[in-house]
This record gives sequence, C-alpha cells and structure tokens, in this order.
Amino acid sequence: MTLKTIFFDIDGTIYDEEKRIPASTKEAIAELKRRGHNVAIATGRAAYMFEDLRKELDIQSYVSLNGQYVVYEGEVIYRNPLDTPSLQELTLFAQKNDHPVGYIDAAGMKVNVAEHEYIKTSIGSLKLAFPTHDAEYFLQHEIYQALIFCRQKEQDLYAETYPHLNFIRWHPLCMDVLPGNGSKAGGIQHLMTILGVQKEDVYAFGDGLNDLEMLGFVGHGIAMGNAEEEVKAAASYVTKHVSENGIYEGLRMVGLL
Repeated sequence: MTLKTIFFDIDGTIYDEEKRIPASTKEAIAELKRRGHNVAIATGRAAYMFEDLRKELDIQSYVSLNGQYVVYEGEVIYRNPLDTPSLQELTLFAQKNDHPVGYIDAAGMKVNVAEHEYIKTSIGSLKLAFPTHDAEYFLQHEIYQALIFCRQKEQDLYAETYPHLNFIRWHPLCMDVLPGNGSKAGGIQHLMTILGVQKEDVYAFGDGLNDLEMLGFVGHGIAMGNAEEEVKAAASYVTKHVSENGIYEGLRMVGLL
C-alpha cells in the first residue's frame, strides 16, 4: 500500500466530550504509525494547548490555529499572522459592542478584559484556565488567531463589517478570527508540499465548522458521527460518534486498518 497522510482534529475527534482520548483511538493511531503512515494534527488550538496530547500520541507534525501555524517534525514551516492594524480596529469595534477579545500566538493566549463570563464558559469547555489579562499583547506579538466572545446572533455584524477576515464559530459564546486566506485546508497544503504527497493519499477526520474546508480539500474527508450536519454533508464519509470508536471505525471504513 502507498503510504498515506492522515490529519486528525482534536476536540470532538481525538478528544471525547470529557477531553479524554478513547483507548481505541490511541491504538488506531499507534497502528497507523507502525504501518509507516504520516500522522498529523489539524486543530484550532495553539500548540501549547495540546503539548501533552502530542507527547502521548507521539505526533510531531501539526497544523495549529486553524492553519496559521504549521510544524513538520518539530520545525515551523509556515506562519500566517493577522495584520496588526486590522486587529487593532477589530478590537475597538468589539469593545464598542461590549465583546471581549482574545489574542493567541505560538506561546500563549491573552485577553483584553480581566474577567468575563463568556470567556470563562467557552475557554473552560476546553478544560483550560482563564487566560491572562493583557489588553496590548497584540501590539508586541505576532497574533495568528483572535477570539471574539459574543453570541451566534452577533456574528454577522463582524462578518459584514470586516469581510477581509474569516470568522468561524466554535462555541455558542465564542468565534475564531483568522486572516481572510486562513483555514486548516491552507495549512494542510503547506504540509503536503513538504511531504510531497497528493490529495488522493491524504485523509482528514473532523467534526466542527472549522473542519469544513479541510474535509472538502483532502482526498478523503471523514466526519465524526457527532459532527454538525453541515460538516457531515461536506465529508466523503461519516463514521461513528467519537465515544463509539469513531476514529477506529472510520479508519476501517476507508481501508487504512
């Protein structure tokens, strides 16, 4: 068999609802590696948010921050930061609407308010602590992804005002902000170039709205059984729920196990 490249989202794909890795997922990924396939992560998280997972699964290549920061075997191969003036304008607009803003670089995340229930609830759903407060962090650091803490009904206001940015909802109280050309698919393309692989030999598993472009871009997009209906529609295959051996069953479905 030609060696394949398989990308895995984290939340709702590798991690179940309790942010645990099912035993069948660990075994499946280990078997892929034993067979010589390339295994990588493709996530909206920053690298520091899944360091333990990378160590546990022994994965050294990843597309992080929804494609804006890509690493191959521990070496950074692509960076795509947000434009600072645009980010400053967006921050002022969000402040007028009483919406907190988060700033994420390769090393950490800061927020422009000391406390807020929307931040506590959404970031807490990832089992992460409340970020440090630093309202000017984005002025001194390369920011690869911002966060706007607002409700779903308020998202269109931002998309209409800033059409050059990409807004992706991941929680009822929070959305990611990316450069207009930013996506997991774009990050995957850079890693594919390094690996010298073609789309027909690339697979991806995901469940969220930020996985839509990725699942449609690769040769074989596999949506988790717990994925949103829009995500399932974009995929070539739909496997079982993450807690029902979804990754293992999906890999069997496409003939990789």
